[in-house]
Amino acid sequence: MDSYPRLVESALADRLRVMPAVVLTGARQTGKSTLAAERVVGHRRYATLDDLDVREVARRDPSQLVGSPEPLTLDEVQREPGILSAVKRAIDQDRTPGRFLLTGSANLLLMRQVSESLAGRASYLTLWPMTRREQRGDGRAGRWDELLGTPDTQWRDLLLATEEPATDWVPLARQGGYPTPALHLHTDRDRAIWFDGYVRTYLERDLQDLASISALPDVRRLMRAAALRTGQLLNQTELGRDVGLPQPTVHRWLNLLETSYLLVRLPAYAVNRTKRLIKTSKLYWSDTGVALHLAGSPAPSGAHLENLVLHDLLAWRDARLERAEVSYWRTASGEEVDFVVECGDRLLPIEVKSGTNPSLTDATRLRSFRQEYGDRSRAGLLLHAGTRTDWLAPDVLAVPWWRVL
Repeated sequence: MDSYPRLVESALADRLRVMPAVVLTGARQTGKSTLAAERVVGHRRYATLDDLDVREVARRDPSQLVGSPEPLTLDEVQREPGILSAVKRAIDQDRTPGRFLLTGSANLLLMRQVSESLAGRASYLTLWPMTRREQRGDGRAGRWDELLGTPDTQWRDLLLATEEPATDWVPLARQGGYPTPALHLHTDRDRAIWFDGYVRTYLERDLQDLASISALPDVRRLMRAAALRTGQLLNQTELGRDVGLPQPTVHRWLNLLETSYLLVRLPAYAVNRTKRLIKTSKLYWSDTGVALHLAGSPAPSGAHLENLVLHDLLAWRDARLERAEVSYWRTASGEEVDFVVECGDRLLPIEVKSGTNPSLTDATRLRSFRQEYGDRSRAGLLLHAGTRTDWLAPDVLAVPWWRVL
């Protein structure tokens, strides 16, 4: 059994106690099968549709597979999505909580059929690549709940109360959060071999589950171009021009990458007060290791530290029962805040700097955001790569990234 607890475990257990079906999705190799087969408490049958014999039963006589009242974990559902109709019929006959735990590498076909077949019958969870604290064995994301639940003036004391060794973010960006390269491979060369196999599997197998695409070299070129634009505003026309593809094709393939949980399009914060806001999405990846491999980057940049913070925020957000939104803020005049976390009616603005010596100048954009949104905004957080934890201004706390993530 994998000894590393996952952030979503308690949320998964809660949902299995209430709903007849729980759907656990995420990119391939994030650990869905391990979580579903080994870490879910309680006696359950387990079957995977990666097994050809199981898939044949699912296709020929799905009721044989799902008809038993015994709780069933069904892995890789996207391999035979027609099974969902049989799951629906079984639930309609017996709505016992926790009957079905369904996992799948997210795709358009799976999500469409799940939403049609299991409406009102299922709860949904996303398993992201491992956060830094999951990799350390803590089974959690960063300290976002603690910060949100603590008065701003007490943040510094809160973060300094726990001993944390100063940590370089670059190795974390290179290894990413997929369990195999993050936990079990220890050199950049070994990880490069794994990432190459991962991308090939996605192109040659998983992508074909999504759509019949023959121009795989073109998809690979688009993925590389997108990886080189990590942290930038998404311009599909420009991206298509750079790789020699029409904009509609770029749009379609980016949608496939996003539906596969490889690509992340971060939306702009939408509430406009007095400033004219940019509405274009920004481009990130669910895993920095994959992004760096695709880009062929010799060293991570500041955008990859941003990406690490975003990944942690998304993993935290999707494991919560209470709704939270993550976006970025940018005005037409060029003012920008990397991330805005919206919980209830409060906003938490976050800036990320890869430098080690933050100054008052670095707090300018956070203070501009706070001025714009007044009492709705919490104090600003400036996450940086140094060691200083201190107030740059009365409303902006500079803190090393490793004290939060």
